[in-house]
Amino acid sequence: MHEEPLEEWARRREERRDASKGKLRAVPLASGPNRGAHVEPDAPRVIQQWNGTEWETVGVVDNLAAAKALLHPPQPVEVKPTQWDPPSYGKGPGRHRRPTPATEQDS
Repeated sequence: MHEEPLEEWARRREERRDASKGKLRAVPLASGPNRGAHVEPDAPRVIQQWNGTEWETVGVVDNLAAAKALLHPPQPVEVKPTQWDPPSYGKGPGRHRRPTPATEQDS
């Protein structure tokens, strides 16, 4: 069995913890157990942020739509450079067709 040195394990653990810090989640403020987000879409939501060891409350929103807007903001749209129109080559026989003997004689 391969034994990993404790220093390497601790370094990887800290990297995972640092990567997860700042993640947000929305928890419904409804009676009963914490269920799926779609169950009560009009219920208010608590926005919580992971600090590395526990979830901290950072705010409250009115409903599921507001929570989604906060958790998943729209990404900026990339503007593509305008492309030039390629020249028209006209109608041709196509590369996959072999010329027929009749067309060879006309040339």
